[in-house]
Amino acid sequence: MAQPPQTPNLEGLLAQAQQLQQKMMDAQERAKTLTVDASAGGGMVVAQVNGALQLTSLKIDPQAVDARDVGMLQDLVIAAVNQALLKAQEMVQGEMQTVAGGMLPPGLF
Repeated sequence: MAQPPQTPNLEGLLAQAQQLQQKMMDAQERAKTLTVDASAGGGMVVAQVNGALQLTSLKIDPQAVDARDVGMLQDLVIAAVNQALLKAQEMVQGEMQTVAGGMLPPGLF
């Protein structure tokens, strides 16, 4: 005779969800302390961004500063910052995926 289906242990599931939520929050806090660097113009402009997606450092080689071509410098800064932001987002997503054991859909963080 077939046995009736067992009811899920909701208390256990809730406890697991709370543990996962705490691990995710801890990973987000840890990611805020990590940084990534990206450069443009062969290293003439280097941007550093943390896991909170904040620009923490911007280094510009003096050779990149030309009063007659400010537009080029602006483009290099934008390129370096955008690349650093992308790297930081990927880093945070990797941290979250590690904690969640691959249970999160891509792009959630």
